[in-house]
Amino acid sequence: MTRRLLCAVLAMILASCIVHGMHAVAASPSVDLKLQIFQYLDTKDTDEAARILPTILSDPNATIDQIIRIIQTERDYVPQPTGTTPDERVEVRGHAHYLALSVPLTYQPAKGYGLVVCLHGAGFTGEAYLERWQARLGEDYVLACPTVPMGAWFTRGAEELVLETIRSVQRRYHIDPDRVFLTGMSNGGIGAWVIGMHDAPLFAGIAPMASGLDNVLMPFLANLRSTPLYIIHGAKDQVMPVELSRTITKELTRLGYPFVYREHDREHPTAGGHYFPREELPDLVTWLNAQRRNPVPTTVTVVREASHFQSFGWVRIDATDAIAAFSEDLVSKRDELTRKKRYARLDASVTAPNRIEVETGLVRRYTLFLNDQLVDLSKPVTIVTNKQVSFEGKVAPTVETLLRQARFRQDARQLFPAQLSIQVLPPTP
Repeated sequence: MTRRLLCAVLAMILASCIVHGMHAVAASPSVDLKLQIFQYLDTKDTDEAARILPTILSDPNATIDQIIRIIQTERDYVPQPTGTTPDERVEVRGHAHYLALSVPLTYQPAKGYGLVVCLHGAGFTGEAYLERWQARLGEDYVLACPTVPMGAWFTRGAEELVLETIRSVQRRYHIDPDRVFLTGMSNGGIGAWVIGMHDAPLFAGIAPMASGLDNVLMPFLANLRSTPLYIIHGAKDQVMPVELSRTITKELTRLGYPFVYREHDREHPTAGGHYFPREELPDLVTWLNAQRRNPVPTTVTVVREASHFQSFGWVRIDATDAIAAFSEDLVSKRDELTRKKRYARLDASVTAPNRIEVETGLVRRYTLFLNDQLVDLSKPVTIVTNKQVSFEGKVAPTVETLLRQARFRQDARQLFPAQLSIQVLPPTP
């Protein structure tokens, strides 16, 4: 090889290395970007979040793909206390609640753990339930038992406490978002039903024990289409009659939803039939071990009343005909609608590539949150509402939508870079 040819070859190799090196730098997000993303997601200060967001959006490395990868794979978990902490605090709307927490002594930040949130009954505390559960779950679960006065888990404040408990634990410990479970006994079981129905997309499974539902709440069982259920009740329960769970299982059967129902005939010396027998634990833990949440199912059913207009997976009911019809006395009209079991309902399904069909009842406006698991965002999307085409065209994904939704949801497996609001048209005459 001549000297001139050798120089030319070396120059080509050098140029190739420089080009590939430039691509590698461009493809690798800066450390600052990663820190800013998790600062934005984690801060409770809305003003701070508002200051951070424009900085992220101005970073040329802040692409949708990079941000999704960072959120899903690059969160750093620093060492945290293990063992039992009976008196942590969780703050909701300025009020501190007790939280009893059990973390395996073998906890390793590099591993994703299941999380079981357990709701106590009336007259008990989270700490009392922690002692009953912690030795039963093994080394693969973090156990969180919050305390609410009198076991009133059916209130909106109790729901907010459960949601903040999950977020608080997830911020500090490496929790697998597809292995979060909700269970409860007696009043706590009622809470597991009510909170589980309203926030079903969060959970890999719900296990209510010795509990039931008021008849006016039965329509919300439809929200559990994609949420596995394990129900336990004593046939001789004198506090919560077993017929409550039998009625629920009949409705779940009518809906065609799968569930496990365990009815036992044991009695406790002091609690009678109103208790959770130790003998039921092994099968329940085996069931927990087998469950994994589907974070983005292709079919979603959501039933809502006016106090729960938050997102439900990849859909959200924004306005309803039921409430819009009344203006003079909203509270009493809501109560009237509840007594009549008239709630807004939306069923959405991906029925073909880039085609979503939606059926609604008493819904005036709704929003779809989209990602590449549901549709190909590089191509036009067709939305059909009540058998009428309500949208055809491309839906532009944006980094801002992705980040805002990620901050709101706090769920690394439910990331949506695009959203589309649909006004529901009245039926064609």
